[in-house]
Amino acid sequence: MKKNIVLFVLFILPIVAYLFFASGVNSFTKLPVITPKIADFGNWKSLDGKKVSLDKKITVLGFSGSHILNNRGNYFNLNEKIYKRYNGFEDLQFVVVCPIGTENEAQKVLDALKPFTDVKGWNFVFASPEEIKAFYSTLNLKGNLDENLGTSNVYIVDKERNLRGRKDKEEYKEGYNTFHPSELSNEMLDDFKIILYEYRAALKKNHNATKQL
Repeated sequence: MKKNIVLFVLFILPIVAYLFFASGVNSFTKLPVITPKIADFGNWKSLDGKKVSLDKKITVLGFSGSHILNNRGNYFNLNEKIYKRYNGFEDLQFVVVCPIGTENEAQKVLDALKPFTDVKGWNFVFASPEEIKAFYSTLNLKGNLDENLGTSNVYIVDKERNLRGRKDKEEYKEGYNTFHPSELSNEMLDDFKIILYEYRAALKKNHNATKQL
């Protein structure tokens, strides 16, 4: 009996503790809503001419601005740290809102990503400057778009079109800076896991688990 206890303490307990902390305590909490029920896109078209919607999708939402190629490194960071890890989920999409007239630049970014990953989950949609400003204002965020209608931040939007993040005063976070790979690997990845955990738990509770999540 004593031998079994010693073996448990020496071998099993450290493994259990490691798995618990590696999964993150946040995995068992709910990510707060920053802005509820944000508007869906208008009749904005993607590069392939299709309409993209926020409904019934977990969306990583970005705003490219007019200087897309200057900021292409941000998309490579996001692709490496988040997209490639989860691009197999059918209920997930990455959407970048771009000004009309930047279609060629957006296509170049997409073409540059293709050798590294399946890009079917990437969507670049196009709207007028006025439409982009109006849509962004409805998000009710503290941060602003720059003079080129872009931001290095991306945002997590759930299937009910709620923009999610951290509301705690000491670590408030409404978006995640794609310029900093460490922020994507830490804060964003942790929060993204929470969103997935919420939906997996709901599916399991309803006995409706699917491969989508």
